[in-house]
Parts: sequence; C-alpha cells; structure tokens
Amino acid sequence: MKWLAGSTVLAVGIWLAVDKNSFIGLSKIVPSEQLQEFTKPGVIEQVSYILIAIGALMFLVSFLGYCGALRESQCMLTTYGILLLIILVLEITVGCLAVIYKAKAEEETKNILKTTLAKYAPDENANAITVAWDSLQISLQCCGVDNYMDYQRNDAWARGEKIVPESCCVMDETNTIPLAPTCTTSPNDVNSYYMKGCYKAVINWVMTHLNIVIGVAIGFGVVEILGIFLSFCLAKSINGYRK
Repeated sequence: MKWLAGSTVLAVGIWLAVDKNSFIGLSKIVPSEQLQEFTKPGVIEQVSYILIAIGALMFLVSFLGYCGALRESQCMLTTYGILLLIILVLEITVGCLAVIYKAKAEEETKNILKTTLAKYAPDENANAITVAWDSLQISLQCCGVDNYMDYQRNDAWARGEKIVPESCCVMDETNTIPLAPTCTTSPNDVNSYYMKGCYKAVINWVMTHLNIVIGVAIGFGVVEILGIFLSFCLAKSINGYRK
C-alpha cells in the first residue's frame, strides 16, 4: 500500500514538473477560484518538487519492504526495518525535545514561519508559500505569525500599498473576496483578522481537536512499530529457514 502511494505521489510530482500546461487545462474543468490559485506556474513547479521528494522517499522505503518480502531478502527487510526505526526514533526525539524545550521550540517555530512569510509574493507572483499562507489564513481566520506586522519583514510587500493580503480579511461566503474592499489598505477589527496571529490559531485548533491529533499520532506509531517488528521477524525467519 505504501509502495503504491509512494509511486502515485512520485508520478504526480514528475507529471507536474514536466507538463504544467496539461494540469492547468485539466483544472479549468473544475470552476473553483481557490483551485485556480494552485495553477500558477510558480506554484506548480514548487509543489512538483515537494511531491517528487516525498514520493521518492516513500517509494524507496516501501520498495525495500515489498521486494524484500517478495524475494525473501534478509538484507532488504533488515534495511527496511532499520529505516522505519530511524524514522520512528526521529519522530519521538523531535516530540520529546519540543516538550522539554517548549519555549525554545516555540521561538524557533515562529522564526521559521516568519522566514517563510518573508517570501510571501504579492498577487501575480504567487508561489507555493503564498498559496499555503493564504489557505491557512482563510481557514483559521488569522493573519501573519503573531499579527499583521510580520508582513513588514517582507521587502516586496512593504513597498506596496497593501498592509495585509486579502486572505487576512473577513471574506464572503465563497472565501474568495473580502467583504470590505478597503480591508487590505485599512484593516481593523471589523473587516479583518489583522491582530490575530496564525501561530496561536493553529495551537488553539490542535487543542480543540486534541483527541483526533493524538489518535492519528498513535495510529502512525502503531503502524510503524508493526512494520519494524514484522520486517525483523520475517528477516530472522528467512535466515533460520536457510540454515
């Protein structure tokens, strides 16, 4: 299943990288303003690279497990188990460090987010970062990392007339057009969310859906542990069988 998923993600990434026009043409079948944000050449190119990297990693790891079991290769199965173990250890380590050094982790996370926000591109120069931030700000009704002032770190944005992007404004029912046309140049508490930071909004969302987050995390952990256990057991049984 992982092998199939990895192959699909990798194939989609390669398709987007080599043939952007066909994806743009296909997307026009679905009349959605939000979808059109993802069809800009700069966005497609960046998303394709991300999909290729994720797909290649998924394909490589799952390929070792699939072929190892099919060919009864102890080396492949052991490598597969070790890779899963490394991934699991890294996940646990990151989680523990985030809890132990909570204040530092929060500071570093905010710095990373503000660094990405500095690459937010206005209007026609939109990239994958722009689309991601717009989607986040519209869905969680927030603006910037701490507030709208984070956009002042963006030189290209600071030189423009807008104080906040449209995604920081109170939107219409379609979530595509600000209710107040002056929101981007004169934001306030009524027509925008300019003082509501997205970092706290994300934390609040996680706390509200904590049971789901914990359940998903435990589910992934159990799957990884089962994969590690089964790969090592199968490798050991193959070794015993050959002896």
